[in-house]
Amino acid sequence: MARLASNFSLADATVTELREAFEQNKLTSRQLVEYYLSQILKLNSTIRGIVEVNPDVLTLADQADEERKAGASISKSGLHGIPVLLKENIATQDKQNTTAGSFALLGSVVPRDAGVVVKLRSAGAIILGKANLSEWANFRAGRNGWSARGGQALNPYLMSADPSGSSTGSATSVAADMAAVSLGTETDGSIICPAIANSVVGFKPTVGLTSRSGVIPISPRQDTVGPICRTVSDAVYVLDAIAGYDPYDNATESASKFIPSGGYKQFLNENGLKGKRLGIVRNPFFNFSNEDSHLTQAFENHLQVLSQKGAVLVDNLQVANINMILDFYQSGEDTALKTEFKIALNSYLSELVSSPIRTLADAIAFNLKNSTLEMIPEFGQSIFLEAEETSGASDPVYQEALTNLQSLTDNGYVKLMTENNLDALVTPGDNVRSMLAIGGFPGISVPAGYGPNGAPFGICFSGLHGYEPRLIEVSYAFEQATKVRKPPPYLV
Repeated sequence: MARLASNFSLADATVTELREAFEQNKLTSRQLVEYYLSQILKLNSTIRGIVEVNPDVLTLADQADEERKAGASISKSGLHGIPVLLKENIATQDKQNTTAGSFALLGSVVPRDAGVVVKLRSAGAIILGKANLSEWANFRAGRNGWSARGGQALNPYLMSADPSGSSTGSATSVAADMAAVSLGTETDGSIICPAIANSVVGFKPTVGLTSRSGVIPISPRQDTVGPICRTVSDAVYVLDAIAGYDPYDNATESASKFIPSGGYKQFLNENGLKGKRLGIVRNPFFNFSNEDSHLTQAFENHLQVLSQKGAVLVDNLQVANINMILDFYQSGEDTALKTEFKIALNSYLSELVSSPIRTLADAIAFNLKNSTLEMIPEFGQSIFLEAEETSGASDPVYQEALTNLQSLTDNGYVKLMTENNLDALVTPGDNVRSMLAIGGFPGISVPAGYGPNGAPFGICFSGLHGYEPRLIEVSYAFEQATKVRKPPPYLV
């Protein structure tokens, strides 16, 4: 790798720091990409966070350097020349694969870049490669972070700990400094959960704020694409680049109304907690087990920080039917997702230019035929089989599930937020994920500490549709007040 100017350090560098280094001629995009390639070479055989590197990545870096030298207008973009890692269910029309971790889609040809990739490229970002994931975005029963193509991704903080899923590699790779920033996808917890488990920031946007076109789907009603990064500000840089209308995703048209004039970076405010009304639901979110007793004091301290920074804590709130909301099966979420998965996946596969499989039934048959290649013993396809048995959107059972989910959302989370005039709900860990999932609501998770064994834990700030500006203010102010995150021990 070429020698860097001055003593500039790339380790854990933020987007802001990288941009400043570009502007001061201390760093080129080629040097930056070469740094991440060296990190990948050193660490990925252990972490297994990355499935493949873009073979054109150095060419793209050179192109970014030429644009910067020429003073091209694109070089003023916040992500220009910054390498971005994509979860491997996000399509790229280049030399990379898009398989959701399954050999069933190896060699398939997508019709176009995913909507978010179009926006990243137009912002001058460099597509570094594809991140490992829980195969088919965890829509098969098995291990978090395992895919046939990528193997088992590991948590860089504690190799024996659950790396969580399904955007596992997106989280482990940025945590281990193998990428500047990354994109994940979430249907129910798949950004928030791995971000918390790997001590990084996970940003789940309002459904439709970012395009899902070209993303191997589970549910158009719940799927969203969002950043997984080391800092809140990095995540906001990425959100600014990818949010907005896409003609290939109808949900983006109505959600675009939530995007503020001037974008999201304006809400990176260290005093963003002042006057914010933050809801606290003790039961069940703050009910820690004996083995997690260290969390009790940690989160009481964090609540005190929020209060000291000017937030108004609205404590001891309750959510109607909370146990049902959080129960994947009782709520109707299980039924709804299986029905939607079959419809959405068949549609996605039918639009591919070429593909070894064209339907969910084909995927099931592939897995049966290639069981030694495609599955570890406990990694079955019961969800696939149950989804294949669903009979479409007009099925009364599916419609009943949707009605129940809407009722739970309106009488639960929406009522909690509106009646108490809350700017955000504050919850430890990722237990709020299903409540956000079924309503399509946004959330930002931020590192909040480390257990006695070194395993990370996090805090989540969530809100109603379009509450991203408030959540950015709250999460950024909390992050700056606490500065909890530290690199994995073996990287120090």
